[in-house]
Amino acid sequence: MQFDNLKALIINTSLKRASADSHTQRLLSPVGDLMAAQGVAVEHLHMLDHDVPPGVSPDMRKEGWSTDDWPDLLWPKVREADILVIGTPLWLGEESSICRILIERLYAMSGELNDKGQSSYYGKVAGCVITGNEDGIKHTAMTLTFALNHLGYTIPPQADCGWIGEAGPGASFGDVLEDGSRAGYDNAFTRRNATIMTWNLMHLAKLLKGGIPNEGNDRNAFAAGERFGFRLGGDQ
Repeated sequence: MQFDNLKALIINTSLKRASADSHTQRLLSPVGDLMAAQGVAVEHLHMLDHDVPPGVSPDMRKEGWSTDDWPDLLWPKVREADILVIGTPLWLGEESSICRILIERLYAMSGELNDKGQSSYYGKVAGCVITGNEDGIKHTAMTLTFALNHLGYTIPPQADCGWIGEAGPGASFGDVLEDGSRAGYDNAFTRRNATIMTWNLMHLAKLLKGGIPNEGNDRNAFAAGERFGFRLGGDQ
């Protein structure tokens, strides 16, 4: 199948300063490669390559920060992407602090509307990739996919994948082991879930390419006082 009318943005929220050192990127890369092989225009973005302050304002320079790459550099990429994939490592069983900043900045744009009066995230799909050597994949996937869905993204079936090694200090995803193999690369569960997640993201993004009907979810109509069939505490 071809998906050459789709754009995907893959954002790595690793705490590693360079994406080349990131174990999370080692699982994000094949996800992007699979999409690209089907014709999707894929872009990878490493959050720590940019100055993105925490906060829930569209432009944190207006809140006292001297620099903010979000409104001019990152937000246009997010806005244009049909598919968003967020990658994060686990620390103390939770997503990274950088990942929380990304969620905050996505939330900051929740007032932006498309030409149908809906959240600008309507008609787009999202998923997540999680790595680490401690428990927390499903918990973190639950947190991220709820946040993304609440903002307006559509979450396809099985929209997450991940890998965790042995509990405690040990190899991280992609580390070279004593026998020369790489940790996690032969994990059937991770490979299966990463593949299914990627295909489901593409399938649903293609189905939603024309957007979601705006009957009953047009914020501009609500602002204008139009009725949509019921009023709380009033006549139907």
